[in-house]
Amino acid sequence: MAQKLHIKKGDTVRVIAGNDKGQTGKVLSVNVEDNRAVVEGVNLVSKATKPNAKNTQGGIVKQEAAVHVSNLQLIDPKSGTPTRVGRKVGADGKLVRYAKKSGEEIK
Repeated sequence: MAQKLHIKKGDTVRVIAGNDKGQTGKVLSVNVEDNRAVVEGVNLVSKATKPNAKNTQGGIVKQEAAVHVSNLQLIDPKSGTPTRVGRKVGADGKLVRYAKKSGEEIK
């Protein structure tokens, strides 16, 4: 069963564990079933590709692989430092995410 995650596509996150620890990037996609996210410029892997219309040469291409969401921490929009994420009912009655460090609402 899928659960609610603390990050969404478009968020800026920092890697807090693994080979890419300390790197920051934008979330390109989130896989809720596997609790994994693809982050721009993080966890690059080499992939062999056949020649095709887009890449006529073929060869080895570097691309991002998914990282487990437990190894990611959201960057606070106010201070620019990593923070935990909370959820509370907003002014319109919907659940909104907020940065625990600054109390700032996350868009």
